[in-house]
Amino acid sequence: MLARLPQAAFRRLFDEIGSVDHVGIEERVAKYGTRSIKKASKLWGLKTAVSMVDLTTLEGKDTPGKVASLCQKALRPSEDSAVPSTAAVCVYSAMVRHARRTLGAKSSVRIASVATAFPSGQAPLSTRLAEVRAAVKDGADEIDMVINRGAFLAGEFARVQDEIAAVVEACGAATLKVILEVSELETYDSIRAASFLAMRVIRPGDFIKTSTGKTTLNATLGNNQVMLEAIRDYYLDTGVAIAMKPAGGIRTAKQALTFLVAVKETLGDAWLNNTRYRFGASSVLNDLLRQIEKEKTGAYQAPYYFSEAAESY
Repeated sequence: MLARLPQAAFRRLFDEIGSVDHVGIEERVAKYGTRSIKKASKLWGLKTAVSMVDLTTLEGKDTPGKVASLCQKALRPSEDSAVPSTAAVCVYSAMVRHARRTLGAKSSVRIASVATAFPSGQAPLSTRLAEVRAAVKDGADEIDMVINRGAFLAGEFARVQDEIAAVVEACGAATLKVILEVSELETYDSIRAASFLAMRVIRPGDFIKTSTGKTTLNATLGNNQVMLEAIRDYYLDTGVAIAMKPAGGIRTAKQALTFLVAVKETLGDAWLNNTRYRFGASSVLNDLLRQIEKEKTGAYQAPYYFSEAAESY
C-alpha cells in the first residue's frame, strides 16, 4: 500500500511515531485467546462487556418506534437487575430526538449519533459540521465521525487534522469518537499513523474507533492492538488518556472477553470501563446475556429468550 502513497509525507510521520512490527502484533494477539478466564472473573468480564456496548441501529428503515425499543433494551438488557445497562444507543442524527424522548434528560445510557456524512464522509465540510451541530442540539451526548480517508491517503495530514479539530469544536461538550475506517487504510503502519493524527487534536476522554461496520473488514484483534499500543505510547508521551472503540465483527462473548484481555494487558485496569473502552457490536449483546445466565445457572437459554438487538456496527 505505501508504494502508492505519497512517500515523503508518510516517511516523515513514521520517523516521528515509529512503524509497526506486523509479526510482533500477530504473535501478541494470538496469545490473548489462550488466557483462561473462569467463574467470578468471567462473570465480571461478561457484565463489564455489557456495560461497554453501544447498542446500535443504522438502517434506512429506522423508525421512532424502533429507536424507542432499542433504548428500552439498552436501559434494561436483562430481567436480571444485576446486569448493567449498556453504555449508549447509537443512531442516525435524525433519530437523536426520538432517543432523547425515550431516555429523558438524565439517563445513564448515553445517546451517540453517527455524523459527518457517515459512512463515506464524502460531503462538504460545512454539511458535515452542520450535521454534528444538529445532532448535539437534539440531545446527542456523543458524536461518531468518520475521517477524510482520501485526504489521509493523499498525505494531506494537516487537512485531516483541521477537519477533526472543526468537528471537536462543533461537538461542544459532547464526546467525540473518530472513526479511522481501518479496512480502507489497509496497513498497520497507516492505522498507527491515523491514530496519532487523530489523538493529537482530540480531547482527553475522546475515542479513536476502528470502523463504520459498513466495509468488508472491521474490528480485528490485530488492528485493535495497533490502536491500543498507539494510545499507550501517546499516553506515555503526553499523559493524555484517549479512549478506544472497536466496531463491527465482534459477535460472541468469547471474542469480547478476548478484546478485554488485550485492553488489560496493553493499557491496564484504568481502561476497563465504558468511559475508556466501548464495543460497537450490538449483536454481541445477546450472547453476553446468554453466557451470564450460563455462569449463574449452568444452563444456556435459547437465543430467542432475549429480545433481538439491532445491527452490529
